[in-house]
Amino acid sequence: MRKGICCAGNMIVDITYPIETWPKQNELTHITEGIQNSTGGSVCNTITDLAKLAPDMPLVASGFAGFDAEGDYMLEQLQQYPNIDLSQVMRNGRTSFTVVMSNNQTKERTFFQHAGANAHYCEDHIDLDKLNVNIFHIGYILLLPALDAPDDEYGTKMARLLHKAQQAGMKTSIDVVSETGDRFVKLVTPALKYADYCVINELEAQQTTGVLLRDENGTLHIENMPKALEKLKELGVSTWAVIHCPEVGCGIDENGQYWEVPSLKLPKGWIKGTVGAGDAFCAGILYAAETGMNMEQALKMGACAAAASLREVNASDGVKTAEEVLKLYEQYA
Repeated sequence: MRKGICCAGNMIVDITYPIETWPKQNELTHITEGIQNSTGGSVCNTITDLAKLAPDMPLVASGFAGFDAEGDYMLEQLQQYPNIDLSQVMRNGRTSFTVVMSNNQTKERTFFQHAGANAHYCEDHIDLDKLNVNIFHIGYILLLPALDAPDDEYGTKMARLLHKAQQAGMKTSIDVVSETGDRFVKLVTPALKYADYCVINELEAQQTTGVLLRDENGTLHIENMPKALEKLKELGVSTWAVIHCPEVGCGIDENGQYWEVPSLKLPKGWIKGTVGAGDAFCAGILYAAETGMNMEQALKMGACAAAASLREVNASDGVKTAEEVLKLYEQYA
């Protein structure tokens, strides 16, 4: 019997540099004390959150760590969790890294991403026959060039991989990276045909479905959530289509029923960092799917996991066991 979750795709090291202010072109600014390394990307964030939510759940990571200090650091961080199987993490090239310039004055962050070995990650690097898991989760679409590549039969290599995972007996789950541009319809839509679970934010959903969810003024159009979710289901999502944003989590379940759970009302000073909150929400949904919760319970778990993530600067330090995390709902719902 299949059990557990595989998290595949982007494995990244984030290097955060606090700076006095953002300089103009050709000007200098100072990097202050507090340079930090942390793991990031869909695989590292989501699987770490899952390992903390469910210390006994079988988990498998699949992706690339480079032959460098960053790759060593990434593996050392993941090795802290005995329920994470790292046998499908390969060493190759340079570890993908993101340089994060964090403005001490405005708290705004600017990201410089180097794809490294992630650029070459594809279905050839995933041994589906050895994955005895229930759910195969992969992210991020739009940030895995080899899997975003066109495929004559499926539209994209990602769609082909998801179909193969389904044929191997796994349920599939996808996540998407946020970006501006017009690649969503071309690259996300083919994958939806072979996705059992889709967990994305409101901007990604808007770009994929064409349904207005947040306008140019930043106003959330929650009344359009059902339409966007129905569109995701029409495009192929078989089981749960979920959209999350800072204000609310919404979903349509396997029976076509719409659910909505507001985000927690967190006290002033709670939020220390927003890095990885979306991945934490996704981990909550995946935990719920694997443990047999219904959609309403899943959205509550997602909201609580995201809230827990927000209380620490990096992506996962604030996340605790599922029982501890769910107590936040009683306190702040």
